[in-house]
Amino acid sequence: MGTENERKDTQQAILYELRRLIKNSGKDSYTVQELCDLLDTIAEAKAQE
Repeated sequence: MGTENERKDTQQAILYELRRLIKNSGKDSYTVQELCDLLDTIAEAKAQE
């Protein structure tokens, strides 16, 4: 089991990855629904890895 610092590092890495995916999508703004759909798509893809 990881330490608290490892857990925090993992959370920060996930947030950074999400930020990059959104920023590099080429779209300037999203609705709440679009962000939820994007996050669902990312979660489904990660579950299949």
